[in-house]
Parts: sequence; structure tokens; C-alpha cells
Amino acid sequence: MKSLRNQIIFIVLVLIAWQAAYQMEVFPKLMFPSVGDIFHSLVKGFAKDGLGSMTLYSMSLILRGLAIGIVLAFVLSGLSIISRTVYSIYNMLVSMCDLIPGVALIPLAILWMGIGEGTIILIVVHSILWPMSRSIMDGFHAVPRIYIESGENMGLNRVSMITGIYIPAAFPYILSGIRTGWARAWRGLISAEMIFGTTSSGAGIGWFIFMRRTYVDIAGVFAALLVIIAIGIVVEYGIFSMIERMTIRKWGVSR
Repeated sequence: MKSLRNQIIFIVLVLIAWQAAYQMEVFPKLMFPSVGDIFHSLVKGFAKDGLGSMTLYSMSLILRGLAIGIVLAFVLSGLSIISRTVYSIYNMLVSMCDLIPGVALIPLAILWMGIGEGTIILIVVHSILWPMSRSIMDGFHAVPRIYIESGENMGLNRVSMITGIYIPAAFPYILSGIRTGWARAWRGLISAEMIFGTTSSGAGIGWFIFMRRTYVDIAGVFAALLVIIAIGIVVEYGIFSMIERMTIRKWGVSR
């Protein structure tokens, strides 16, 4: 509760400072809207401009991309533990591909797959696959040898070793990888939507930001940014923190 109180106080102070800067005209009012203008644009965005449907569309895309990326990360990282050859090759791929920003792949993705949902999902998968694979492999290699020997003595096969020994022991690394991958995927999704706009199935938050910028509606841009921040807070504190409390903190791995 003390932590929550401090966070609320900080947010209130930021809003007060923001409004004071607006009143004092520290920045041009056209480029620096007031707190009231941003709130009004937020309400208007959901009521008239379709911000709600665009948010849901973006969430549907990222959920599909995350599902594919997480499955691929587990499968490929698991194979890297089973085979040293696979590990040497996949570790090299992770080291190379993790350096490539998702935005840099957009031109190629458009040429290969066209302007559609597949391109955005590809960017999301790219954004989560490599950092999560790195975390999973690091976690697997950090598993104490005694755990592995215990599994071998119990007669576990390779698949059972991964599901029964490696994944539970490396879960803090896995959760950290999902967190990092989610953040990168979310940024990649918004960037992709801002670059080529809509698809045949709809438009997302990135397109909303692009259109607000085109109309010089800076308050609308900040309103969309607030939605992005709110989603991040919900995911971090409502999902990841809950999983952390129910797993690694309950197990005594983390405080």
C-alpha cells in the first residue's frame, strides 16, 4: 500500500507540473496540450473516433503474435538443450537476429507478405522470439547440475527432463524473457501500424496516432499514448506480477 501511495503521489505531481507548464506557456500550446485537453481527447477517442475498437484490434494482433513466438521460443530452445549441434546453430541465430530492430524488417515483410495482418504478426513474432529464446537458454544452462542428475537417475527421457526439470528450475528466466519480449513486441506492433496504417481487417492504435499527427491533434496523440501506457501497466501489474507472486515468490526463488 505504501508503494501504491507513492506511485499515486508521483503521478499527481507530474500532472500538476504538466498543467503548470501549460499555464506558463513554457512550450507552444499547439504542441503541448493541457491535461484537460488530453482527457477530453481520450473520451472523444473512445466515444467517436473508434479508439476502443482500434485498441482491441491491436491487442488481437499482439496476442496471436505472442502465442506463436512463445511456442517457437520453447520448442527451439528445448531442441537446443537436447542437441549441441542445434544449440550452436540456434545460439548464433539468436545473437544475430536479436540485434535487428523489428521496424527494419517491415520493408521486407511488406514485399514478402503484403500489407496485412501477417506482416504485423511477423514483426511481433520477431520481437519476442529472440529475447525470450535467449532468456530460456540462459535459464536452462543455469539449472543446477544436481537437478539434472536427479532427473537422469529417475529415468526421465529428454522431453520429460525439459518439462519436469528445466522449465520449472528456469522459470524466473522464462518469465523475464516473456516480459522483455512482450515489451519489444508491443513497441514493434505500434511502429508497424504507424508505418503502413490499416489492413483489410481493421486499424490499430498505431494508425490512430498517425492520423492524429496528420490532423495536428497533439492532445489525441497523447491520449493514445495514455492508452498504450495503461495497457502496459495492466499487463505488468495485473498479469506478470500476479504470475510472479503465484510462482517464483511463492517458491522462495525471489522476494
